[in-house]
Amino acid sequence: MFSIPDYIYDILNHLEKNGFEAYIVGGCVRDFFLSKTPHDFDITTNALPEEIKKCLDEYSKTDYGEKHGTVAVIAGGHSVEITTYRIDGKYTDSRHPDNVFFTSSLNEDLKRRDFTINSMAVNKEGILTDPFNGKNDLGNGIIRTVGNAHDRFSEDALRILRAIRFSSQLGFRIENETSMAVHSLKYLIKNISMERIREEFIKIVTGKNSEKVLREYADVIAVFIPEIKASFGFRQYSPYHKYDVWEHTIHAVSAAAEIKKVKIAMFFHDISKPECFKMDENGRGHFKGHAQKSALKAVEILKRLKFSHNDINDIVYIISHHSDELNTKAEIKMLLNQIGEENFFNLLDVQRADSMSKQDFCRERLKKTDVQEKTAIKIIENKECYRLKDLAVNGNDLIKLGLKNEQIGLMLNKVLNEIINEKLENSKEFITKYIISTI
Repeated sequence: MFSIPDYIYDILNHLEKNGFEAYIVGGCVRDFFLSKTPHDFDITTNALPEEIKKCLDEYSKTDYGEKHGTVAVIAGGHSVEITTYRIDGKYTDSRHPDNVFFTSSLNEDLKRRDFTINSMAVNKEGILTDPFNGKNDLGNGIIRTVGNAHDRFSEDALRILRAIRFSSQLGFRIENETSMAVHSLKYLIKNISMERIREEFIKIVTGKNSEKVLREYADVIAVFIPEIKASFGFRQYSPYHKYDVWEHTIHAVSAAAEIKKVKIAMFFHDISKPECFKMDENGRGHFKGHAQKSALKAVEILKRLKFSHNDINDIVYIISHHSDELNTKAEIKMLLNQIGEENFFNLLDVQRADSMSKQDFCRERLKKTDVQEKTAIKIIENKECYRLKDLAVNGNDLIKLGLKNEQIGLMLNKVLNEIINEKLENSKEFITKYIISTI
């Protein structure tokens, strides 16, 4: 049943032939039962750290968490963590145990883990140890804590987000008592670093079950993104919309392409709608300028969540342009120039998801989006000019024509604009004549 890689089997065998127990444990076992290929393998054993190192003397080792019972060895080109069975001490910071105690009991070690589906262990013969019925929960699609949910989440608040993340990624239901604890202890999330929150948030939003999770656990996400609260139940009074702002956002995230930046952009694309709302004399809602304001708010939140500078720029580009109407080839070229090819196609995916999450008649716009995509692909394939580097002239050519300093940049952009709008041919001869006529 289990196809354990040779390099992992060898480590397990080394420990066993020296008289110790050894098991693969946690996520890799879960993935085996889900018919997924694990990318990381964790091993647990009753051997103490010094005994692990002695048994695996031939392996290179890295300086890792030995004080917590973990020895990391390099095997098969991978770093493999081997941890002594342990019992965790108190968690005074709601994140890490103050101390750990080694134990000779595998069950005691499995008892300290987060969820039943992550508390299964398998030896090199493929024999399963499953004291908390994780396999049964896995088969029934249930996320359940090992033991008391309140205790597990109080020990490590990151588990709250991990529960939601597993539900989103795997499409599993969070068991009732576990779910109640997620809601009641959500305030503990504030004890987690923003970097860890960011990584869990990305996995939540990009998960296949994101629609259900965002709806059921909006209050939990609002702990670290309180700006979304204004969207909850905010009626749009628009003939184009059948959902309130938050429900529209949920549907848009779910409909979006499986691309991280697209999913994140959809989450934030309408976040400033409530503050932009105006109702006209006919009782229709309008949100003038909401794209730009949502982009500005997204910058603040993404910085707070420690997203990379590049990710922030790309996501914000998409949000700020998500309401753009591209009616001509020149407009498509101009936007390709402004935000780049990757962001342009991500933008089209955002606009598709936006259309899919409105009234049914709005889906007619999908045809226009398809035309825009085909036009952009043709522009790129035909190597048509839409960037400064595509011009048939460069700065040196303009210097020869007598232009200096800031004049060069201004003229190159002016020429590019003329070419994009098909008022000038992109050839050195025609561009040179044009420049001479304007200086």
